[in-house]
Amino acid sequence: MGASVFRAIRNFNLENRAEREISKRKPSMAPKHPSTKKLLLEHVNHHPEIEGEVTKKDNKLLSLLKDVYVDSRDPVPSLKVKVQPKPLPEELRMPKDHHLEMNVTSIPKGKISIIEALTLLNNHKLYPEMWTAEKIAQEYYLELNDVNSLLKYFVTFEVFSPEDKKALQPK
Repeated sequence: MGASVFRAIRNFNLENRAEREISKRKPSMAPKHPSTKKLLLEHVNHHPEIEGEVTKKDNKLLSLLKDVYVDSRDPVPSLKVKVQPKPLPEELRMPKDHHLEMNVTSIPKGKISIIEALTLLNNHKLYPEMWTAEKIAQEYYLELNDVNSLLKYFVTFEVFSPEDKKALQPK
């Protein structure tokens, strides 16, 4: 039902719209630079037969073009190559001390590295009364509203304090 309604809307007034498109003025060729125009006129004046050659259709070439058929296939390699899939690593997580290998030497003021972000988030989670948003902003030279957004929206994996770990261990 929906397709027939859509088809009726699509074909409404189709002939008039097609006639309007056909009767539109076709785009003209871009204007030539004056120096080029002068050179072209000179060349056509010296060789008037060129203009006829350009506009004339060559039936022999058209018939040859109709006979052209292109069939393309990939070449078969002479040697069979076995493509072995790359084995997946045993553990997809990053190594524990991966941040030690990074050589970050200078971080501009107002920016923090991932390690610093994780450290300040962990400090805030463990000691929220000591590591307030104001102290973090002052310590790391950050904007206070950025720190508030970071503390509100950036969630890390659960980090437990030593007391929490003892409470979670089975007795």
